[in-house]
Amino acid sequence: MPSFAVSIVFLSLVQAVVILLPRAAQWRPLERLGGRWWALVPPASIVVVIALVGLYASSADALSYLALVGVPPLAAVALAALVNGARPPLALAVVPLFAAAWALSGTLTGESAALALSALACVTLGVLLAAVVAPRWLRLGVYAMAIVDTVFVAADLLQGPNSVLVAAGPPAALPRLQAVYFGSANMGFGDLFIAATVGALLARERRSQLEAAVLAAILGLAFDLLFLAVDLLPTTVPIALTLALLEVRDRRRSTRPRAEPAQRSAVSLRERSGRSPAA
Repeated sequence: MPSFAVSIVFLSLVQAVVILLPRAAQWRPLERLGGRWWALVPPASIVVVIALVGLYASSADALSYLALVGVPPLAAVALAALVNGARPPLALAVVPLFAAAWALSGTLTGESAALALSALACVTLGVLLAAVVAPRWLRLGVYAMAIVDTVFVAADLLQGPNSVLVAAGPPAALPRLQAVYFGSANMGFGDLFIAATVGALLARERRSQLEAAVLAAILGLAFDLLFLAVDLLPTTVPIALTLALLEVRDRRRSTRPRAEPAQRSAVSLRERSGRSPAA
């Protein structure tokens, strides 16, 4: 079993790679359902889950059953239509992935198979969300999710419910898909969901997902250094910070071309008149 350091580094890199997976997709039947209120889904997903598990510990088992039933078909949809390189026959890959996650439960191979299913399911959820929310509002939803996650961790409201949720699972050693496990570390399902949502948002806007994935990997690995001092971190933060930094960079780039034509026109005017425009 790899050490915690190796395990969390691997999960952080997987989280960054998930940004690369979604491709641009239009779901015209869903356009009628679109609205800015869907942007509340990312932060609400944390609030609702933590509140449920905190108030009713048995709800963790219910969530594990929900994930067991919901994740495989969502992963199949992603492979069939929503990931880069998707083709309908690829949906069948869910079967061996689920079989490996079940038969090899507790091993790195089984955990990797379960991780792949969860990541693909998050792609479907992220693409669906990006299809019904305007980019501006979805960005705010991503930032809000990271803020809520951070507040919950800082206020020590996440640790207890998170431990209960991570430990829950269906019987017969069926895959635990309500969270993400690898070696000695784990992440929440939402940590992959936020990465898939950012990837879907960038794909929708035809922006570089590779650039975002590289930046997210760098920020995620740097963020992991904080585990030297604490046991739990809001790992939604590196993904939200990645989106914020890209937004700042793009805004700066968009303002530069506006100034250049004005400067050129002023030069042309001086050349024609032989004097400055103010003269």
